[in-house]
Amino acid sequence: MCALGAALAACGTAEPPRVTPTPASAPSSRPPTLAPGAAGLTPVFTHGSRTRGRTVALTFDADMTAGQGARAAAGERFDHPRLISTLRTLKVPATVFMTGRWAEEYPDQARSIGRDPLFEVANHSYSHYAYTPDCYGLPTVPGARMRSDVERAYAVFRRVGVPEPMPYFRFPGGCYDRRALKALTPTGVTAVQWDVVGGDAFEPDPDVVVRQVLDGVRPGSVVVLHCTRSAAPATERAVRAIVPGLRRKGFRFVKVSELIGAVGARP
Repeated sequence: MCALGAALAACGTAEPPRVTPTPASAPSSRPPTLAPGAAGLTPVFTHGSRTRGRTVALTFDADMTAGQGARAAAGERFDHPRLISTLRTLKVPATVFMTGRWAEEYPDQARSIGRDPLFEVANHSYSHYAYTPDCYGLPTVPGARMRSDVERAYAVFRRVGVPEPMPYFRFPGGCYDRRALKALTPTGVTAVQWDVVGGDAFEPDPDVVVRQVLDGVRPGSVVVLHCTRSAAPATERAVRAIVPGLRRKGFRFVKVSELIGAVGARP
């Protein structure tokens, strides 16, 4: 689970990539990705253009670790169907970064989200284990298993019926380093971070989340929130205020793929 505030935003330590979109010669149906960064490392995307319109992408992390099945069986809810329903009612496109374990626990919901054109499903690892040491107390994926952890999540998405999971990956906790970027290069994913921390993790007051988002969003922003009811209890209520608040400021909601696709486009 991502932690709150500036500490979370500081997790990523690698240099930003060269911001180059997928070549125009690629099939139009292929989701846009960024070209590899320096030394061929997995590219990292933090936000879209600041000058090409007032767009913003809301992203939601559907977190669940490999070891939380017993807690789910005992009644703890790692899903948030009311939040998804609210996004549909408000007609807000969104990108859901889903762990493979979450999709296994809630296959019907994963399939429903993945088949809804309002949303796109992206990869948040299989187990929500960290890809660097000392990442908010998360267990750590061994370096030799980082690639297979990502691929395992994609295999789960296919198995439960998510039709077109996106080639985007969000590091658990937002923590990464050069070693992790190198390990994921063969997967061809673009790592997606954020520039606005919603602060909804373990926050019971929706007003706190609303203020943090409305104060932080700029054109092209990527906002990180959560789709895990037990660990983000105020998120759905916050979204009901965030959406009209940003619309009053002239912002248009888009999925991450649209922000990435617009990078490098002519003004």
